[in-house]
Amino acid sequence: MTKAYQIQAGTGIAGLKRVERVSRALEADEIRVRVSAAALNYRDLSFAKGQFYNPPDYPLVPLVDGCGDVVAVGSAVTRFKEGDRVITSYYPRWIDGALSPAKTAVSFGAQVDGTLAEELVANEDAFVRAPRSLDAIAAATLPCAGVTAWNALFVAGAHTPGASVLLLGTGGVSLWALQLAKAAGFFAIVTSSQDEKLERARSLGADATINYRTTAEWQDEVLRLTGGTGVDVVVEVGGEGTLARSLKAAGAGGTIVVIGRVSGGGGVLIEPGALIGGAKRLVGMTAGSRTMLEQLVRFVDINKIAPTVDQVFSFDEAPSAYAYLEGGWHFGKVVIDMRA
Repeated sequence: MTKAYQIQAGTGIAGLKRVERVSRALEADEIRVRVSAAALNYRDLSFAKGQFYNPPDYPLVPLVDGCGDVVAVGSAVTRFKEGDRVITSYYPRWIDGALSPAKTAVSFGAQVDGTLAEELVANEDAFVRAPRSLDAIAAATLPCAGVTAWNALFVAGAHTPGASVLLLGTGGVSLWALQLAKAAGFFAIVTSSQDEKLERARSLGADATINYRTTAEWQDEVLRLTGGTGVDVVVEVGGEGTLARSLKAAGAGGTIVVIGRVSGGGGVLIEPGALIGGAKRLVGMTAGSRTMLEQLVRFVDINKIAPTVDQVFSFDEAPSAYAYLEGGWHFGKVVIDMRA
């Protein structure tokens, strides 16, 4: 028997239940991973609230982020061996190439069992080798926030060293994007409602910061900081409440990469002229492929990037970890240590 948590979409954090599960036999192309750490993301709160797309009508093990050790392999497995340390890939079926509905139809912790369990059994194609330079706690933050930041900056954002980027807030994706951007030679501007968090962002390399509570027209401050030109890329995590300002903050030919809706998911009026006049691009994206995750792992190892982890909870404290993330107190990632 193995320990795990289960939750059914729409039942809220109170629906998170600890259970005992029977280990199932491996298929020929599957591996068994003893999970060491699992990280939380806003998508996990959305799932709990019933706001995530295409959830099953039965409880499953939540969370997509995880790092652990391979303890058994199926007879046809070729990519891993026992003892290898691996991390999950957000979309098990999206190996490479352009996104498609088929590739993104299934995600750990949303349509199939995820990482909030002592062990995870899945096809070998659903994993990549963990970074050599990171421990399990840090490595567990790559599959969702890390690869999303990578995609936003270098794939969907399609920019190179010397570019300027605006990062909204200090959540997991934004801080991952800050650390990747600085390692790649970007000029980075970070916003937050708290001066303490902005100070910490500067310690991570932010070139400029803006408190959007005290500077309501923060898009104008972005223009001032960039000499009136605007930024090349905006990593837009806010949604309804911030998108119009992000459009104004982007420069001519700039890209607004929409990855979240923290401030709301309702309708928002977009002025077509804001896009046409400056030849700006509005791009929606979701996480990334396994190939992107492998690229991120190499970049992290080469540049010795240490992800920002705010707080680590024990397995028994998993409900508290959910509540902590929901409260918005975090600076960086919230992780559950499955060994504690």
